Amino acid sequence: MNVTEIYSGITNEGNASGNASLAVVDFDSPLNKIINSLAIVSLFITMISLGCTMEISKIKAHIFKPKGAAIALLAQFGIMPLTAFGLAKVLQMGPIKAVTVLICGCCPGGTLSNIFSLAIKGDMNLSIVMTTCSSFAALGLMPLLLYIYCQGFPGLESAVPFTGIITALVLTMVPCGIGIIINHYKPNYSPMVKKVGLSILIISGIAMLTLSVIAIKKILWIALTADVVGVAALMPLIGFFLGYVMSVICGFDAQCSRTISMETGCQNIQLCFAILKMAFSPQVMGPLFIFPLIYITFQCAEALLLALCFRCYQTFKATAEGKCHSCLFL
Repeated sequence: MNVTEIYSGITNEGNASGNASLAVVDFDSPLNKIINSLAIVSLFITMISLGCTMEISKIKAHIFKPKGAAIALLAQFGIMPLTAFGLAKVLQMGPIKAVTVLICGCCPGGTLSNIFSLAIKGDMNLSIVMTTCSSFAALGLMPLLLYIYCQGFPGLESAVPFTGIITALVLTMVPCGIGIIINHYKPNYSPMVKKVGLSILIISGIAMLTLSVIAIKKILWIALTADVVGVAALMPLIGFFLGYVMSVICGFDAQCSRTISMETGCQNIQLCFAILKMAFSPQVMGPLFIFPLIYITFQCAEALLLALCFRCYQTFKATAEGKCHSCLFL
């Protein structure tokens, strides 16, 4: 069974209305080509800026003291893929929806996790180490985990284009390597590259979401189903929660636990989007290629809400402690 046959089965089940619905979208239109170009450029620049956060000396240090790396791999590739699989099974998703969710769940951490870790006053060294380790480990673990979890969906294990996924992963290491080189030989340029990368990430994300909605506006309802939106909302929230619980069980302090929580729930959505656009034909994926954009919307909203709650808690705690100290002098 191939991907096209699986997709045909989905359309017959009612999750789409057949090839006639897909015909509404012109996948060869200039707009679709612009979206593809934005996805590639955004991923390239994001990975360069991610590479600029990596230091060769720290990478070497954590090779010899792998506790941080071990936690990174356990959190990112243990919790999130299992969460994606569990949600897809519980919500009885069709094969194409399931593989879309699994690819998102198996992705490594992204640069946004570093930003949110900073917002909650996390351990930035640990945050960068976790992002670095998960990015490199994804080359082997992402295809392996996809293969394992796809066994749970009949016919899907032989339909996933693993070659295309591995190719996309390898290509992401090139700009990441460029970023590492810049940070090593021209460290003065790193802050500027990271700021530019973050700006482009935000702008391109908004642009891709807007253009994607315009491109599939007539069949947007196929992607915005209750199960898809539910998974996009629950996955990051579960990742944040279980990441924190796991770190507390492992004996980490509150600062490190907050960091691991953010690193676990935040996925590299640019990579996920690029894989769905590059590894799958648009006729097969249909409008579901916007799932990463739906996911990142909830991911950012929930992370910002958690950061706001943490800041409010800190303010309340500082105020309460101030009053207690004042009472001592009365």
